Amino acid sequence: MSGAQIAIYAGSFDPPTNGHLDLIDRASKLFPRVVVAVGIHPTRVSLFSVEERLELLKKISRPFGNVEVDSFSGLLIDFGERLGARVIVRGLRAATDFEYELQIAHANADLRPEIDTVFLPTRTNYGFISASLVREIASHGGDVTRYAPGVVCEALETKFDRKS
Repeated sequence: MSGAQIAIYAGSFDPPTNGHLDLIDRASKLFPRVVVAVGIHPTRVSLFSVEERLELLKKISRPFGNVEVDSFSGLLIDFGERLGARVIVRGLRAATDFEYELQIAHANADLRPEIDTVFLPTRTNYGFISASLVREIASHGGDVTRYAPGVVCEALETKFDRKS
């Protein structure tokens, strides 16, 4: 497939949420091939290991035949170039997201003008959901079933040693 057909949706996905899943679904309908990419940040402490996040993403992405899951370290734009990607997909929850994401998109365009950034606004019902919110609620034994796919909720229960 040519690079014009490859889109990357990258993030930390710690853990994947229903908002992430919604963006994966929507991107899979817009682009023939979507790579969901877990960014590896060696200095960031994560709840789930990279391997665990990859496995969770593979499970929730299974219904989408044109979606694959991978990981990368370093600059996303360099990973995109190695893949031959043409598009980076980013979700926007609020205006504050836009300002930050636009700055990154401009830097990426300066470094690799052949790769465009496409912004997808988060659906209203997912606008307040973040991985950090899901982690916080789950860490206190709260119900996150409205905010994360079932397999992720199970992984959170196991991680926090709580069973429903």
